Amino acid sequence: MRKADLVNKISDKTGVPKVDTLVVIESMIKEIKDSLKTGENVYLRGFGSFIVKTRAEKIGRNIKKNTAIVIPAHNIPAFKPAKIFVESVKKGNKV
Repeated sequence: MRKADLVNKISDKTGVPKVDTLVVIESMIKEIKDSLKTGENVYLRGFGSFIVKTRAEKIGRNIKKNTAIVIPAHNIPAFKPAKIFVESVKKGNKV
């Protein structure tokens, strides 16, 4: 599912115009990004958490030059789904 598909589904279910729905979704995404940039986690009860993880400094290898390089510590965004969300996906999708 793409963002356009999500906008269409939400618009159809709520009766809100697609343009307004798109503005709300874009605003939500922007706020989540801005919060993570400042190091603040975002918690959505029943859905999951958008968190910032810190990766430690490590030694990597440049294969072409066969040299060791230092990869500095850095932050990355991550998503941790809520238990209730994970359980609903497990029940809905049969393997």
